[in-house]
Amino acid sequence: MVLLIFTLVSTSLLFLINEVPVLARLFPQRDFVFSPYVGTHSIPLRIFILSFYTAFAAVVATSSIRKLKFLIDMIAYFVVLCCAFDLLNVVLYERYGFIYSLHVVEILSGLFGFLIFSVRLLEHGSMPHRVPVPFSYRFKLFAFVRISIAVTLAIAASVIVDRMDLFIIESMRRIALLGGTGPGVFLFLPMLFLILYIDGTIQAILRRKQHFSPPVTVIIPAHNEAHVITRTIAALDEAAAVYGNYVGVIVLDNCSQDETAAVARSAFDAASHVAGRIVDVPVPGKAIALNRGIEETKTDYVIRIDADTEVQPETLQHTMRHFTRKGVGVVGGMPLPPGGGPFDRARELEVLLKHGYYQVAYGATDCIVGIPGMYAAYRTDCVRAVGGFVTGMNGEDTDVAVRIGESGFRTVGDPTVIYTSEVPLSYHHLREQRMRWFRSVYHVSARNMDYLDGWRFSVRGKIVLPFMLINSARRAMMVPLVIYSFIYLGIASEAEGAVTVQAALAVLIGAPALMAAFAALANSRPRALLGLPEYILFRVLRSYLTLESVLSIAFAETIPPET
Repeated sequence: MVLLIFTLVSTSLLFLINEVPVLARLFPQRDFVFSPYVGTHSIPLRIFILSFYTAFAAVVATSSIRKLKFLIDMIAYFVVLCCAFDLLNVVLYERYGFIYSLHVVEILSGLFGFLIFSVRLLEHGSMPHRVPVPFSYRFKLFAFVRISIAVTLAIAASVIVDRMDLFIIESMRRIALLGGTGPGVFLFLPMLFLILYIDGTIQAILRRKQHFSPPVTVIIPAHNEAHVITRTIAALDEAAAVYGNYVGVIVLDNCSQDETAAVARSAFDAASHVAGRIVDVPVPGKAIALNRGIEETKTDYVIRIDADTEVQPETLQHTMRHFTRKGVGVVGGMPLPPGGGPFDRARELEVLLKHGYYQVAYGATDCIVGIPGMYAAYRTDCVRAVGGFVTGMNGEDTDVAVRIGESGFRTVGDPTVIYTSEVPLSYHHLREQRMRWFRSVYHVSARNMDYLDGWRFSVRGKIVLPFMLINSARRAMMVPLVIYSFIYLGIASEAEGAVTVQAALAVLIGAPALMAAFAALANSRPRALLGLPEYILFRVLRSYLTLESVLSIAFAETIPPET
């Protein structure tokens, strides 16, 4: 329904602004632009954003009055912002004779349009209550200085490339690897992440030589996991043999209706190197089970894993060495798929890009947001200090990592900490999983809103979390954007249409393919490149599921406070 309404609204607006003479004269740039700009745009993004707002608000799960209020709210913020851009352009031209480039203004309008969508969704949607947040300035100056240097270098490199008349640049644009928005604009984020990735990798190499094997407890929340728990415990037993110190394992049997407890008991009997026990958790809820596990933990360090996670023999050893640094509070790794499933090859590239590349880059400035609960190691006191795992929302793993990081501890993502995590085998399971994952961005942001709009600055709170909200909105709008590009192709002139399709393909296919390929090679997994076609299709599916996910956010009262 959203896609249908969006198609109707955007087609109507594009037709009117291109074909009605009075509107064509009023808006010569063929978009709702209220001042003259130099150059051309790849696609009229202001019409796109307004069309999406209209379609989304028309379908979202709430009353007609609240739909209208939500739509007016989004449009008002967006129109005011666009008018401010255009007014500033007029003032700069009158005073200094300077005029913005139109494609830069369109890109900025799109980015702020994405942010407005996410922020207003946080305000109107059913979200967890905002709660007081822990905060410390420890490591914050270090993070700000490093990201400032990286941003400066990325801007300089992008500007230099933009001014170079290179055959390779033109060739890449022709095959939709740089799009029609200008290589300087398009290269900024990839260049920024590359600089941060190099920085993070160098830091990791310098710190990787330490050996540290303190006693550790592994907690496993388990609900109807009889079919996998034996393999999970056996893998932990093998890792404990390599680790060389006490490894306690607690299976938290959370309302299982199968033989989870009995199977786990047999697996413990067969194990030689772990001290295992089973704790019955009669109240349903993964976070409830995890908090019970934290209560039962007697060691200074605790690792939570999912019941379908299989560690490798060196996983514990590679994890715990990071805790030789007193400031480290959370450590995560790279969840490789087992292989053989319909989504596994695409998932491998997704993991290599997210955990083997982006997370290393974020780690360079101590601003990693989420350490996945599939496998995460903590200082036990850090988990207790931030209130444990929150119940009643998606993203309890991200929430606890954010709060530990902001309370003055480092969060580490190490691609050498490898473990195997199950990948959904059916579309139904994938859809259910991804809708939970994508909603978690909004739930975590709403609960920890003080990091976004409070007066205390941190790179994580003021840069990375807003970027994640922008990225979530962008991903939700990707399928509509592809539809929109073909609508515009049919209405615009031949030259404009070619640039539009080129830009859309670059965003959807070109740049993601380049980044995924680089991440695979950087992590010494060239065979993963065979999955690039599947990964590109998977990104389209993921975008569609993101749209479904944000539509699943009801517009009711806020979620009741956690107990």
